[in-house]
Amino acid sequence: MKRQVALVTGGASGIGRSLAAALARRGHTVVIADVDETAAQGAAASLGGQAVALDVTDRTAFAAVAKQVVADHGSLDLLFNNAGIGVGGLVDELGDEHWDRCLAVNLHGVVHGVQAAVPIMTEQGSGHIVNTASMAGLMTVPMMLPYTTTKHAVVALSRALRAEMAPVGVRVSAVCPAFIATPLLDNLNPGLGENEATRSVRTSAARLQPGGLPGPDELAEAVLTGVARNKALIVFPRAQWGVVAAQRWAPGLVDRLIGQEVRAYRARRRPA
Repeated sequence: MKRQVALVTGGASGIGRSLAAALARRGHTVVIADVDETAAQGAAASLGGQAVALDVTDRTAFAAVAKQVVADHGSLDLLFNNAGIGVGGLVDELGDEHWDRCLAVNLHGVVHGVQAAVPIMTEQGSGHIVNTASMAGLMTVPMMLPYTTTKHAVVALSRALRAEMAPVGVRVSAVCPAFIATPLLDNLNPGLGENEATRSVRTSAARLQPGGLPGPDELAEAVLTGVARNKALIVFPRAQWGVVAAQRWAPGLVDRLIGQEVRAYRARRRPA
């Protein structure tokens, strides 16, 4: 039986590396794509995969990588559109560069992956596109406006694409994790400067998830289980479905809790 071939973007660290490791353990051929080529090579060497440099904001480069994967391995069975960045702060703390960078990586990067994979998978008559969104794509998340905007878009894209691709045998899932203990939490607004969000988001995350932040390895196992079951939405931890339900059925309560976080944030950033 032929080994399935998986391409993982943002695969050199965090959730992407854990996904790559979990796929390798299952016997898949794994291609680790990352904007940091050296880190991708290190991850590939430790996991027994292949490394490729890829900036997901480059549509042409993404298409070329997808075609090369097929040329090298004969198919593209799984695409994990996982590369992403975190952008935090109140709207008046964020400039055009925050919006542009977040939209380019978190949304356009996914679009480019879809555009690269769909023709290949349609011709194969099989394949699974897995887009990493967030709980921020299922509920309202202030103080991270560009981030939550892109993640809502990724969820919508994934659900609509799933309907479009089902008749040709291609599956689509969106992954919606809560806060996960990854470098993203320590590297908000990468290259874009600090604000109160970059210094306090981990504290806020811990307060919102008092049971502690799960690690990316736990998430990766849940994702691959969901993929095997062809889940449209993979929410992790599963208890977060309660948060989704609360926002739908008790929006006033959720708004009050969110309001408390916003007021606390504004108080923290106020000069002494």
